[in-house]
Amino acid sequence: MDAALAFGYKTLHMHFIDPHRPEPISFFSMFGCVTKNYQLVLQMIRREVVGRYKGSVMGLAWSFLNPILMLLVYTFVFSVVFKARWGEGVSDGRADFALLVFIGMIVQGLFTEAINRAPSLIINNVNYVKKVVFPLEILPVISLGTAIFHSLISMIVLALAFFLINGYLYWTIIFVPIILLPLLIFVLGISWILASLGVFIRDVGQTIGIVTTILMFMSPVFYPVSALPLKLQKWMMLNPLTFIIEQSRLAVISGQTPDWAGLGIYTLVALVVMWIGYAWFQKTRKGFSDVL
Repeated sequence: MDAALAFGYKTLHMHFIDPHRPEPISFFSMFGCVTKNYQLVLQMIRREVVGRYKGSVMGLAWSFLNPILMLLVYTFVFSVVFKARWGEGVSDGRADFALLVFIGMIVQGLFTEAINRAPSLIINNVNYVKKVVFPLEILPVISLGTAIFHSLISMIVLALAFFLINGYLYWTIIFVPIILLPLLIFVLGISWILASLGVFIRDVGQTIGIVTTILMFMSPVFYPVSALPLKLQKWMMLNPLTFIIEQSRLAVISGQTPDWAGLGIYTLVALVVMWIGYAWFQKTRKGFSDVL
């Protein structure tokens, strides 16, 4: 039994958890599952991050090199090969185009990494289901935390690149975490649902990969929303990534403050989705051991 699992096992038994009791599904217990086990969550996020680069010569340095290399690739492919133009109000410089694309890829990558892993979270941790009393509901939180770490590194690379190119940073970049928060809440809710469905319907894992790939091209990652016809722009805004990508670009590239009203509405919807996902996971988790 590894250190993180042993810690979780000890912590849970100190709280005298009865494995046969009904699982809590209230809105406040949803937050309690994280706060009560935050040390275990942090330990397992650290293990996930370190384990990803275990055995490699450069180790965690790859977390910095990967976004840098991708930024260079985006610059070459879209501004040199395709000779793409972003649109009005943006210079035609290759670096500016690459930065705009890179912001979209950071948001899309954060979403995709967490969502794609969700269906296999329980399947890949069968020992937590059968052998010990373990807070299974924190597995999607750990997966999301790992995705946040890599997105944070990419954001640092983005900020450094913007500063080197322009010689300054807009102060509005401090709003980026606030802009991303509603998306993180939404992703966690979806991850709880997919983690549960992945146990009972194994095809979910294959299907969700296709869905996230489609979403990448149906999101304003490689183009602005304004490039679409007006009729399609309204439908594009239903994409959960669209608003977050656009607001992130405004804060980082244009130096504008976020649409607070839009963020407020998005957050309320995301909280509802998160609670539904948590309740679904808690209601279905007793069937995991039967299937696995």
